Amino acid sequence: MDESDTEPPLVVVPGADPSARQLCFAWGPAEVLVCETLFGRAGGSCFRCLSRSPSPSRFWGEGWVGAAARALTGSVAGTGEGAPSSSRVFVVRRDQDIYIQTLRKLFNESHGIFMGLQRSEEELAGKSRKAQLVQVSKNYRSVIRACMEDMHQAAVSTRDSALQGQYSTQVSILSAMELIWNLCEILFVEAAAAGPLLLRLLDWVRLHVCDVDSMVREVLSSESPSKHKLFWNVVDVFVLQGRMDEARHLLSKEASANPTSMNMYKILDDLMKKMPVPSLGNTQTLTELELKWQHWHEECQRYLQDGTFASNPHMESICKILLGDEDAILEKKELMTTWYHFLVTRLLYSHPTVKPLELRFYAQSSIDLFLGGESSPEPLDMILMAAFEFEMHQVIKECSIVLSNWWFVAHLTDLLDHCKLLQSHNLYFGSNMREFLLLEYASGLFSHHSLWQLGVDYFDHCPEYGRVYLELHIERIPLSTEQKALKVLRICEQRQMHEQVRSICKIMAMKALRNNRLGSALSWSIRAKDAAFATLISDRFLKDYCERGCFSDLDLIDNLGPSMLLSDRLTFLGKYREFHRLYGEKRFPEAARLLLTLMTAHIAPCSFWMTLLTDALPLLEQKEVIFSAEQTYELMRCLEDLTAGNPDKQKFQDDDVETTKVEMLRLALARNLARVIVKEGTVERS
Repeated sequence: MDESDTEPPLVVVPGADPSARQLCFAWGPAEVLVCETLFGRAGGSCFRCLSRSPSPSRFWGEGWVGAAARALTGSVAGTGEGAPSSSRVFVVRRDQDIYIQTLRKLFNESHGIFMGLQRSEEELAGKSRKAQLVQVSKNYRSVIRACMEDMHQAAVSTRDSALQGQYSTQVSILSAMELIWNLCEILFVEAAAAGPLLLRLLDWVRLHVCDVDSMVREVLSSESPSKHKLFWNVVDVFVLQGRMDEARHLLSKEASANPTSMNMYKILDDLMKKMPVPSLGNTQTLTELELKWQHWHEECQRYLQDGTFASNPHMESICKILLGDEDAILEKKELMTTWYHFLVTRLLYSHPTVKPLELRFYAQSSIDLFLGGESSPEPLDMILMAAFEFEMHQVIKECSIVLSNWWFVAHLTDLLDHCKLLQSHNLYFGSNMREFLLLEYASGLFSHHSLWQLGVDYFDHCPEYGRVYLELHIERIPLSTEQKALKVLRICEQRQMHEQVRSICKIMAMKALRNNRLGSALSWSIRAKDAAFATLISDRFLKDYCERGCFSDLDLIDNLGPSMLLSDRLTFLGKYREFHRLYGEKRFPEAARLLLTLMTAHIAPCSFWMTLLTDALPLLEQKEVIFSAEQTYELMRCLEDLTAGNPDKQKFQDDDVETTKVEMLRLALARNLARVIVKEGTVERS
């Protein structure tokens, strides 16, 4: 599909006046931030750029025209003349439908159908595969219809006129979507052949042309249907839609009420009864059907020429319709309401064995005859016309322009791709059409606070650019709660997105640290494997311990396991906590060895050495000698290193508390050394 380099449409943001103030904007993943400024206008307004895309065909056609703008109160300082003044900020979204609550069913349920299609058995071939794809298409249509019925109920039940108008608009859009999808299902997915094709088109018209249903109900519910003023209109509708049994049933009421017309009724009833129609069971060939139809057509022509129905204009008109008289059919234009109804009726009575490739000619002539130059085709007409011409790429393009979101074209294109109908079509700037549309749809889902989870699966099934898009979008998800962060993290871990995992963990660790939740911050930093941040948080734990005399989050520190090896400081924190646990369990020799190891291994921060030496005091004063002579000498060396190597030595000496601690430690170490020498000498003599 070739893209013409045309000027994109100008987007009008309600409430913004680019003629009065310069408008500037910033692109977001799925929306644009527009603000009023006081910049000079020498360079012209930059607002037109709003409708341009940062990448080729990113916003196909007029997708932004239906975008909604939400004004926010703000203050934007200008750099032009005058002081800063109050300005407005607008958020312009291109996928506003994502935020309509009643459309959630459409997005959620179609996601399940999409995933089922991707997982379906590829080895199914021939009729089995086609039947499977047709069923998938019907499932999509059933979701559209269910959503349309919910929207209709919402429109009926609300008292808000604005909401009612919005719901009614959505009902019309959903109805058009189902109409287009159903036609694509018949022509592309099922690929109905001559004969069954007409039956499918008749079902299509009966399902979607519902304007006459209320009239039918009104006539049938009356006491005397044949006397009702709309009786013949209802009969004509049944005939125009090929509903012969219902038409004959109504005509029998007319015959009963007017015995004089009994003979005409019997002849017309017999003609309608004998009308040849294609069979879905392939019980007859097209040649046989055409021969039967030709004989039946000649019989109808003979009765009309003989003037059999001349005394009853209504029956005569029905006979002309049976003969496929275009003028007679067009006389019922108001009952058909649409040109495609006229097309199917015309085919039914003039060319019932129409072949798929012949549809384009009949469709073009039907739209010309039906509109008659009085009006131009609507966008929906152009889409249906493209479908009848088997221009599926044009169908997708026109739908992308007309519809306000990417749901329809993304899922339809994916289905057609599974039908092997789009294999040869690649876009000139990257991925194929299927992937491009799925990427756009999934990107829109990521702008919603909860639907983003569906978007992940769509990105997963875009083999070329899906992972790149997922990495970019998942980094922009607001991590408002830990639960949401864990959900995002799990998605990243399942897909080995290591960089994103680290980024999320760092963000959550920083949030926890700002809120002074050290345990949570340490947990996130360990998960991120961020040694520097783990060191920072370990220092905070140690600082808190020095200030409070106890540890917080003991469960976490006690169960660090191999994670403590992430950084030296974290190792020290875990081992220092282990020292406290051993001391609490009165396992003094083990506690003493561990304490000495922490000091001699140089993994403890220098600022914490005095705390460690102070912790040795109770062990030095125990009745039983805990430290050996060698260990005592090591402690003495550490104490001297601390006092001699302190850059604030003078300040250290002037601090009475610190001086007292040092003197107490020296005394305790000397006494312990004396006790050890006596004990070790006694042991040697014995």
